[in-house]
Amino acid sequence: MPVKVRIPTPLRSLTGGKDSVAVAAKTVRDVIEALERSHQGIKGRLCEESGQIRGFVNFFVNDEDVRFLNNLETPVKDGDEISIIPAIAGGVIACGDY
Repeated sequence: MPVKVRIPTPLRSLTGGKDSVAVAAKTVRDVIEALERSHQGIKGRLCEESGQIRGFVNFFVNDEDVRFLNNLETPVKDGDEISIIPAIAGGVIACGDY
C-alpha cells in the first residue's frame, strides 16, 4: 500500500480534482518528486527554487509536522498519510491600526 497524500483544495486543479493521491516514496522529498512526476507543476507550488518547502506550506506525516521531524528527509512508509496544509492568512487592517 503506497503513501496517501491529501491534496488541499487550491492544488486540486493540478491533480485533476482529486482530493488525495497515492505515491510510492521513502521520504517527504520523494513524495514531492513523485507528485511532480504525476502532476506537473505541483512542486513549484510546494517548494522554493532551492527545493525547500515554502514557508506557508505545512507538511504532516500522520499528524506530525515535518518541521519538527526531519523536514524533507522525514521517512515515510506504505500506509502513511501525508497532509499538505497551506497557511491561511486574512483580515483587514483598519486605517490607523498599523
